[in-house]
Amino acid sequence: MAAGAHSVARRQRLRAGGTHGWCEANGVDFLFGLAKNDRLIAEIKSKLDQAAAKSRHTGKPARCFKDFRWTTRDSWSRQRRVVAKAEWTQGEANPRFVVTSLTRAECKERHLYEKVYCARADMENRIKECQLDLYADRTSTATMRANQLRLWFASMAYVLLCALRRIGLHHTQFAKATCGTIRLKLLKIGALVRVSVRRIKVAMASGCPAADAWGRAATRLAAAANARASPV
Repeated sequence: MAAGAHSVARRQRLRAGGTHGWCEANGVDFLFGLAKNDRLIAEIKSKLDQAAAKSRHTGKPARCFKDFRWTTRDSWSRQRRVVAKAEWTQGEANPRFVVTSLTRAECKERHLYEKVYCARADMENRIKECQLDLYADRTSTATMRANQLRLWFASMAYVLLCALRRIGLHHTQFAKATCGTIRLKLLKIGALVRVSVRRIKVAMASGCPAADAWGRAATRLAAAANARASPV
């Protein structure tokens, strides 16, 4: 078969089975977003009406969930489990759908959507932190090795800042701050550093707004380092 024919055949197989089909054929569980359409929205109309009534009664956003079996008209080869979020917010419907291989016994619909599916958004935020705040997307050098090295530097910087946030900044205003905020408000500040035989002394301006958090972080990191260095 010619190369072009191989490519066409492969695309046809992918269209016929899709990512869902590949996962099922290879024993991989999946949870994917599903684009909404008129048929899907009609399927959850009663749940949307229920959420709208609750929202009007409380004056707050409301959501309901529906779990059902579904198949497309031509692109899916079988029925699959779909979970719908029927939400009413800001005076209008906001339906969302996901398709999954996980069964009801393994994961109930609300937990599946709110705790499992929505967690991906937080992962995406962490990737954005590394890319935008620590320049992991600066891979424009001429060789792959140089770009790989840049990515390693950015990844290591991210690991270090996550450790700073987790160990040194808990219960401070920066406990959930992004890497960019930590870099800007805790690392890129002016200070006078004096190094002696016994200690390193950092003198900040008296009006530095982050001085208290900076001092707490330094104390906690030193304590953590000493704890790791101490014999068990």
